[in-house]
Amino acid sequence: MSKKIAILATNGFEESELKSPKEHLEQQGWTAHIVSPESGTIKAWAEKDWGKEYDVDKTLDEVHASDYDALVLPGGVINPDQLRTNESALSFVRAFFQQQKPVAAICHGPQILINAEVVEGKNMTSVNSISKDLKNAGANWEDSEVVVDHGLVTSRTPKDLPAFNAKMVEEIKEGKHEEQTL
Repeated sequence: MSKKIAILATNGFEESELKSPKEHLEQQGWTAHIVSPESGTIKAWAEKDWGKEYDVDKTLDEVHASDYDALVLPGGVINPDQLRTNESALSFVRAFFQQQKPVAAICHGPQILINAEVVEGKNMTSVNSISKDLKNAGANWEDSEVVVDHGLVTSRTPKDLPAFNAKMVEEIKEGKHEEQTL
């Protein structure tokens, strides 16, 4: 069962929140593309300082949600703050919901979902510092390791990556989620 997953990120993503899911997806025999507004490389944030640079596989203007089976949104503070004001990124995210495909977001990643206006009525978690933002946007926020709502997988922090990765793979294997709505 071959799958292709987009990981949407830009400079300042939390390194472990991109690296761990990408490796886990590739261990399934799937393809995981780093998709970014910019070409070349993007630089990670590794806990308290800048981390490694990662190659961008595709730019946002080269892809469509229909090219992929699922979407992953790593966190970090800088990465989601940049992407949530990028209309191309928000349109890309919305298209996964319109096509009822799995979406996984960790840490601050759900900030992008808030601006894409896809969180209302959804059961979600995130890093605690944006819990109020999610609640104000209409999400049902809970402090749990991982929360799944009809193909939407969310987790809090890097310590939740094992549970996040496992649920993300489970939802991708299930495929489209007819109950998933915008």
